[in-house]
Amino acid sequence: MVSESITFGPSRCRNCGFEAPGGDDAWRRIDVPKLGRMTQCPDCESTDVITSR
Repeated sequence: MVSESITFGPSRCRNCGFEAPGGDDAWRRIDVPKLGRMTQCPDCESTDVITSR
């Protein structure tokens, strides 16, 4: 079995500029009724995040 390394591009918070790889544990995930699961910035708690996956 061949193991592949998956690399995600950077994701960035549009509110404060926090940046981390998309899908990284640095980002918070929240469940929002009627919208589903969203990515949240750990610094400013904004959900206005440009994700790269």
